[in-house]
Amino acid sequence: MADLIAGMTLAQLLGQLAGLVALAFCIAGFANKNDDRLMVLLISANVAFALMFAFFQSWTAAALTVLVILRIALARSYQGNWKIMAGILAVNLLVAWATWKTATDVFPLTAATLGTVGMFMLRGIPLRIVLGLAALAWMLNNIVIGSVGGILAEGMVLVTNIITIVRLYRLQKKYPGLKP
Repeated sequence: MADLIAGMTLAQLLGQLAGLVALAFCIAGFANKNDDRLMVLLISANVAFALMFAFFQSWTAAALTVLVILRIALARSYQGNWKIMAGILAVNLLVAWATWKTATDVFPLTAATLGTVGMFMLRGIPLRIVLGLAALAWMLNNIVIGSVGGILAEGMVLVTNIITIVRLYRLQKKYPGLKP
């Protein structure tokens, strides 16, 4: 472990630290029962993720993560508004085009696209499935750049989504008319 840390640049060490901070914000957010506090913690996590991506020089991921912060705020206020969603998708494409460096930049673009469509247009189980796929795309990006905190955070999001999907499915079977 000491050899691994000793072989890292300062930017890589700071990237790992930012990823672990993002993980802590994600855990605190998903453990919280207050929706407003959850949103603040998720915005904080995304600030840490953006810094993490910048330290790892994953510029497409960094820029798209900054847009995720805007998307969270807009999707809460304009859920179902396809025009605003289309605008966010267009900005995502423009930012990805401007920052694209390698083929693996497809992972953050995929994650941002899935997250945008999911947050604006879906609810319940479909939303969680799409956000789970977005988390998988972010995880693949984090594997490519080598962010331990990022991998753990997205793994936690995947597991949490799966558990929530199962819980929602059981509720729907128990109460067929229920719309979560």
